[in-house]
Amino acid sequence: MIRRQREPRRSRERRRTPSWLATAGMLAAVAILVGGLAVALTGLSARGLAAGSVPPDAQAQAAASTQELDLVRSRLATAESRLERMNQVAKYSSLYGLPADLAGAIYDIARAEGIHPSLGFQLVKVESGFRPVKSSRGAIGLTQLRLATARIYDPRVSEADLYDRDTNLRFGFRFLHQLLGRFDEDLQMALVAYNRGPSRVVDLLSKGEDPANGYAEAVLRKRSVGVNRGS
Repeated sequence: MIRRQREPRRSRERRRTPSWLATAGMLAAVAILVGGLAVALTGLSARGLAAGSVPPDAQAQAAASTQELDLVRSRLATAESRLERMNQVAKYSSLYGLPADLAGAIYDIARAEGIHPSLGFQLVKVESGFRPVKSSRGAIGLTQLRLATARIYDPRVSEADLYDRDTNLRFGFRFLHQLLGRFDEDLQMALVAYNRGPSRVVDLLSKGEDPANGYAEAVLRKRSVGVNRGS
């Protein structure tokens, strides 16, 4: 007797819609709503002009519609910003093979501290390979920050604090941003100062010597990939 093979059961589970796709759909719906409100307001204004005057009830309707339109536009801008962030975090997560939460932290904190995200990612890549380690010279965490440097921004910070991801990223990126200002937005010089120390760089420059040691080139050479793919 030949037995029939059972056909595999079809999974009843529905595929989840990706969050970015849902957000994009929401943006499209909101954009349509904004367009409809704008058209309605334009038509209302045109009717008022044609009649020579706008009745009080029409004025109230126009004011309410304008307020609603402004609110919708604000929500649309917020949704667009969130979608852009999601896309950028996904891009860097894929580019460097990072968990989304780490990629998101580097992206958000770099922007908050005035550092281009691509520069922030590459700095962490070159400094620590995205590992919260301590070097033989006492540099700590993702941005390989020294305790003395961190205490410029918070005298109460401890060595243990620098193993905290967000604390380390915040102070490291703030230090680089400060160096950019100190060296007249010269990114290469600021990076060398980050690596060798600003005092050492100033001392070498005062002697007419070139402080470059290849560190800035290592960061910028690899960073160009990220820059070419967006912010």
